[in-house]
Amino acid sequence: MATFKDVVGHEQIIAHLSSALKAKKISHAYIFNGEDGVGKNMLAKAFAKALQCEAGYGDSCDMCRSCHQVDSGNQPDIKWVVHEKPNSISVDDVRVQLNNDIAIKPYSSKYKIYIIDEAEKMTPQAQNALLKTIEEPPAYGIVMLLTSSIDALLPTIRSRCVTLNLKTAPFDTVVQFLMGKYQVPDYKARVCAAFSQGNIGKAIKMAISVDFNELQEDILRIVKNVDDMEVYEVMDAVKNLSEHKANIYDVIDMMLVWYRDVLMLKITNDLNLLIYKDEYRALSKRAKKSSFDGLDHIIQGLEKAKVRLRANVNFDVVLELMLLTIKEN
Repeated sequence: MATFKDVVGHEQIIAHLSSALKAKKISHAYIFNGEDGVGKNMLAKAFAKALQCEAGYGDSCDMCRSCHQVDSGNQPDIKWVVHEKPNSISVDDVRVQLNNDIAIKPYSSKYKIYIIDEAEKMTPQAQNALLKTIEEPPAYGIVMLLTSSIDALLPTIRSRCVTLNLKTAPFDTVVQFLMGKYQVPDYKARVCAAFSQGNIGKAIKMAISVDFNELQEDILRIVKNVDDMEVYEVMDAVKNLSEHKANIYDVIDMMLVWYRDVLMLKITNDLNLLIYKDEYRALSKRAKKSSFDGLDHIIQGLEKAKVRLRANVNFDVVLELMLLTIKEN
């Protein structure tokens, strides 16, 4: 179980939480807001562990009874609100697991902590039920809401919580973390860090993927030969990758790494700034073919494809528009 020292990035937020712990100025409600994979769960777990730690020095000690309970998954006063419906947290989920339970004093700790992951899935009724609790919580009650979409929470909920906005980690931080924690070689760590755009969870997922090398080779084969392929051939290749080796967003993000390298080479002609340094010849060839504006249009086209897919635009239409943009520029 993580302590603050194990969390990658988020130094300012950790400093804020650590200072609040030392000063014993704890809010009754927090929102951890950030995209999936950015570290909300790990940070909330580390904060909950530090809150219940008997040492009380701004982080968890890893030695007291409470810390051992957290590490073994048996801390009775840290509770995760679960929900059976995959896309909805109901009013009954909140009432039964939080509102009714919080009236009972802590079993063995200073606080009773409730963590609601994917809080954006709470129905309006569930949020209103929660609002009653966070408006008048017991002195020992703390609620943590983890969300990737803070706008889905009612303004009345947001106004009563301390909001912590989690940002993605710097490129070099991700590279060093992957090399140190997962013994990933430098080249692979750089590709994963660029692919993840600073999202630690995403970088780890790619770094430990058994299909990483094969997926990377397949995507490089596509982007290097796209000019000589028909649109339907490229579509078939991309669809095959998204069906068997990675989701379509990961495929597009890896293509983005390639085209950003092409643009970087065209702007700077500096090999050291590239992710795919070993592909200098192919990158240089592509950079000579495309203008600055053309490469910008390609990168924008790839980003737009992800937005359209999330908006449930027809998959084939999105792919065709994306590939036409690449071939035209």
